[in-house]
Amino acid sequence: FQDQAMMKTMSGGNCNLTVPAKNSYRMVVLGASRVGKSSIVSRFLNGRFEDQYTPTIEDFHRKVYNIRGDMYQLDILDTSGNHPFPAMRRLSILTGDVFILVFSLDNRESFDEVKRLQKQILEVKSCLKNKTKESADLPMVICGNKNDHSEIFRKVRTDEGEDLVSSDENCAYFEVSAKKNTNVDEMFYVLFSMAKLPHEMSPSLHRKISIQYGDTFQQKSFRMRRVKDMDAYGMISPFARRPSVNSDLKYIKSKVLREGQSREREKCTVQ
Repeated sequence: FQDQAMMKTMSGGNCNLTVPAKNSYRMVVLGASRVGKSSIVSRFLNGRFEDQYTPTIEDFHRKVYNIRGDMYQLDILDTSGNHPFPAMRRLSILTGDVFILVFSLDNRESFDEVKRLQKQILEVKSCLKNKTKESADLPMVICGNKNDHSEIFRKVRTDEGEDLVSSDENCAYFEVSAKKNTNVDEMFYVLFSMAKLPHEMSPSLHRKISIQYGDTFQQKSFRMRRVKDMDAYGMISPFARRPSVNSDLKYIKSKVLREGQSREREKCTVQ
């Protein structure tokens, strides 16, 4: 492959960022409706919690990092809890690299849904692995949200959540509160560690940078004068668009048919 084919470029306005395809990952967030999936994503991206509930159809976010001079890209797929299109959910699983399964500790049905999702992910990924002969691990976190609620509202015991991950070293269980920001950062730290990604991707371990620094962001010498000891920076791509279904299908097909070893996915424009 040419070098250009192995790179993922995001450009627009005054920002032109190039990320090696091997450093590009997709995180898929799954779970029933109203369990706090989008709230956890919001905590990760901007440290905020939104009190008003808005049903998610499917949201796509992108964050790029400069970590010790190396560029990384994390695409985040925040899926619908209603799963109106089973084929789309399957495609999301096929293209995912790391997974967060969310349920609400005060909702037994949402816990049962996470158990079904965990089984589906393992089945779908096992089928893909058999066809591609890959031996990659499957990093996954099962997340019990709303642990700020009183114990009298709890419908799922801690040991039940822990049982779901006890036999898989690449799967971890956390009880968190997106509202109170409890254990959220720790959960991401463990997820990235299991995925063998830089732990500086965790929300509290990198400097948040505005898009205005895009031109200099990927330079190995990039430093903020106010921060002397930190060498990890993250920037949200404000107008990232979800790669097309056709692009995702081609990506999966290329893996199955072994048409290439690149992790190349559809380019995204940052404006």
